[in-house]
Amino acid sequence: MDESTAKEIATHESGAENDDRLEDLKAFDDTKAGVKGLIDAGITSLPKIFIRPVDELVEELNLGCSQAQAPVIDLSGIQSDDQRKRIVSELRRASEEWGFFQVVNHGIPGSVLDGMIDGICKFHEQDTELKKVYYSRDRSRKVRYDSNVDLYRSRAVNWRDTLTIDLLAFNQVEPNELPQVCRSTAIDYINHITELGGTLFDLLSEALEMKMDNLRAMECARGRTFVCHYYPACPEPDLTLGANRHTDPAFLTILLQDHIGGLQFLHDNQWTDVPPIPGGLVINIADLLQIVSNDKFKSVEHRVIANQIGPRISVACFYTGVAVPAKIYGPVKELISDKSPALYREFTVTEYLDNFFSRSIDKSGLDHFKI
Repeated sequence: MDESTAKEIATHESGAENDDRLEDLKAFDDTKAGVKGLIDAGITSLPKIFIRPVDELVEELNLGCSQAQAPVIDLSGIQSDDQRKRIVSELRRASEEWGFFQVVNHGIPGSVLDGMIDGICKFHEQDTELKKVYYSRDRSRKVRYDSNVDLYRSRAVNWRDTLTIDLLAFNQVEPNELPQVCRSTAIDYINHITELGGTLFDLLSEALEMKMDNLRAMECARGRTFVCHYYPACPEPDLTLGANRHTDPAFLTILLQDHIGGLQFLHDNQWTDVPPIPGGLVINIADLLQIVSNDKFKSVEHRVIANQIGPRISVACFYTGVAVPAKIYGPVKELISDKSPALYREFTVTEYLDNFFSRSIDKSGLDHFKI
């Protein structure tokens, strides 16, 4: 975006500064139709609640775009000692230096990945009246649909809708709790991703030079939340985002994305694309793993840009650990010494999530838990 565009937005904002933003947000929320509803209504320009503040747009001019490529790690041969050592070494480097990487040959059939993308697309594109049954901002609901988890706290609304399947306090979801249109594909995907998550935590334990089952024994992989995003084609993508910059309030994230792309993460203070790889899955270190690793592994900021092409579909699985009953987490004792004292205080998952949901997602929660 050039400076003339930024100035044009500044003029627009100053003319609209007296508008009642809360009223506009409530009107959008009350439709229960999300961003998809705006597209169905035939809009050709963005409602003002979606337009990013001018200071963000100007800051964008100062952040470059990197041509760097996040590591791609081949998980084949994981049962071989030599191959496992290679994989662990690559995971360690990726987790310490990048915070983001992709995995291939992970064992999940392509038909399962494609089926999940197709099922989530069908959910979001079905009749609005069918989706409204699931529309809610009540975080205690296991299956819910909404638009923008921080709708009333963000400075600008993001261009996306989300179906959430929350297994934070539950080990599984019953089939009849899921929307019929994506029921079978979602169950299949959840089962495969749950198994892959356990494998990754074992490898990450080894990468931290701990016993293989340390992170698994801490039950880091037990709680899971699946957020199934739908990003419609945007008429003015330079003025908004699909998802604001943020870090994830979890231990680890596994992301399935379709062929369109748009995910970026900060590396060396530059936005770096994460291009889709056929059959690949994106993995990123999240906040809670940075804490328990005592900053050995890095949770880095990332975002999703808006696009004139769409819809884009992505499914993120957040591994959130144990929330109920309350379990205490903190820097792993094996990683603490006189030379490397604990950098964070102990916490519960519920405490961390309550902090996350009390603010806009673009504010990191890590500082709140530093000693």
